[in-house]
Parts: sequence; structure tokens; C-alpha cells
Amino acid sequence: MGRRGWLGAGLAVGAVGVWATLAPGGRPVAPGSGADDGAEVVGERRRGHRVLDLTVRSPVLPVPAHVRLLLPPGWSREAGRTWPVLWLLHGAGDGPAAWTDRTDIAALTAGRDVIVAMPDGGPCALYTDWWNHGSGGPPCWETFHLVELRQILERGYGAGARRAVAGAGLGGLGALAYAARHRGLFEAAACFSGHPHLLREDPAGLDAADLVELAVLVGGAGADWTDVWGDPRGQRVLWRQHDPHELADRLAGVRVYVSAGDGGPGPLDPRPAAGPDVVEALARAGSADFTGKLARLGVPATRHFYAGTGGWPYWRRELAAALPLLVDGAAAGL
Repeated sequence: MGRRGWLGAGLAVGAVGVWATLAPGGRPVAPGSGADDGAEVVGERRRGHRVLDLTVRSPVLPVPAHVRLLLPPGWSREAGRTWPVLWLLHGAGDGPAAWTDRTDIAALTAGRDVIVAMPDGGPCALYTDWWNHGSGGPPCWETFHLVELRQILERGYGAGARRAVAGAGLGGLGALAYAARHRGLFEAAACFSGHPHLLREDPAGLDAADLVELAVLVGGAGADWTDVWGDPRGQRVLWRQHDPHELADRLAGVRVYVSAGDGGPGPLDPRPAAGPDVVEALARAGSADFTGKLARLGVPATRHFYAGTGGWPYWRRELAAALPLLVDGAAAGL
């Protein structure tokens, strides 16, 4: 189970029937909420007082995507105001519902004026527009999230211009890459058990390229792992353009939180321990490289390295610790 932190406990995101069905005629549910390129909400379903699930049809994705919103007190389309948005990115093998099902995010934000957006990141959870050997085309998750979905949320759901982003596993890599690649879009970014040093190599063990290959093998429906960014040596420039370690200077002015375990048994692991978590150990090494570079550049960051493996018991704790930094601008408490 060493890979459970990145790949999740299972591969099924959830039955489509759990989510909203298509609206009659395929028209956007919220009038005027579509994106410039035609992406639109084709279904909504309320899940209790604060949870709203969306189904979005996008020209840059092969199938409709799901988004879970956790709404703030007093939210309505007619409120005539906007709210800051906290984006939460899941890892491979999970889906938008993982954050509400596996953490205390609903209770943690119950009194806060913030929309929590939990978008689908696909079964591979690789938050990027796939290179596809130079031809481009679907899946384009970065475009879906930061152009299409952002426009949809701002036009139809009260999302404002203040944003923070956090993620676990591959979602943590995505959170830091999004914040670094799109300067000024996010005020804060947090990475839990991610690997923010894509080009770190370990000839004797696992490295980030292996994790990309494994994620595509498990969730890529027959795709080749080099469809994502090519080969790390042959297309090294492309890999550098998505490596938070290489882009560390672009995080100046962003509040950053990075955490990872050492891969050994910790206080939140079952007894007896199942063995070392080699993926978490890799996340720790890459996170140490990344935060070390931030320190050399004079870019402040909160880091929390601990004894333990990767998985939701730890990410639940880390989310609670990082939340003040993400949504209040306050120093994270541990």
C-alpha cells in the first residue's frame, strides 16, 4: 500500500448517477454562466444545505466533468455580492466528493465567507493540458479549471477574484504548479504529500516520472505516459515549465504551505504498520528540495514534515492546520 497516498484506495470516482443529470436541451442551469469557449453547466443537484454538485460539459475534455461546491452562509445567485474561493484538488483515484467525505472541510468553513470549489481532476489527477506528442487537444485540465470553470463560477455562482488553492498527492503538485504558472491568480497555495520537484531523479529508486507513468497506467484508459509532457529528457523544457521547483521564484508573494511524511509509521497509521510508504518518502524528498529552494530565494513558506505515511488521516489534519493561511491570511498553526 505504499502508493495509496497518490493513487487512493480505489480507482472508481463514483457513479455518474450520484451527480446531476443533464438539463433539458443541454442549456446552462445558471443563465449567463457559460465560459467563453462554450463550456457550460448542464446539471445541478443540491446535497443538503451547503453542498451543490455541478456537471459541466467542456470542449476541452472528453466527457462531462463534475464539480462540488461548498457554499458560504447567505449564498444565493441573487445576493449581489461575491465571495473568495478556495480550490481543493484531489489526487489520483479520488474525485470531487473526497474532500467533503474524508475531511472536516464543511465544519472548518461553516462560519467563513468563502466558496470551496472541489473540481474533477480526472482519474489520473494530472493538472495540466496534455501535450499529446505536440498535437495538443483533450484532456486540457488546466484550461478547464483556470479558464472555463473559473469563468463559470464567477458568472453564475458568486465567485470573486480572491483565490487560494490546495491539493493532496498529485493534487498538491497541481496546486503549486497552478499558483506558480499563473502569477497573481492565487493568493495562497498548499501542498499535502505532493511532489513539487518533478525533475528530481533517483536512479536507485522511485522518481516523479515514475509516478506520472503509474498514474497514467492506472487511470489513463490506454494512454501513454509520455502523452502528458513527453519524455523528461527529450522534452525537458516542457517538464521544467510544470515543475514547481523550477518555478519557485514565481511564488514570491504567495502564501505557501508544504507538508509531507517520512514514509514510516506515524501516529495516524494503523497498527501494525503495513510497511514503508515509498511514495510518501519521495514526496518528502521533493518537498524538502522545494522548500529549500524557496528559502534560498527568500520566499517565505510554512513547512510541516512529520513521521507518517500519506493518506486522508494526515491530509485531514494538514488541511485544518493550513486553512487559516489559505483563507484568512494568517500563519498556519500546527
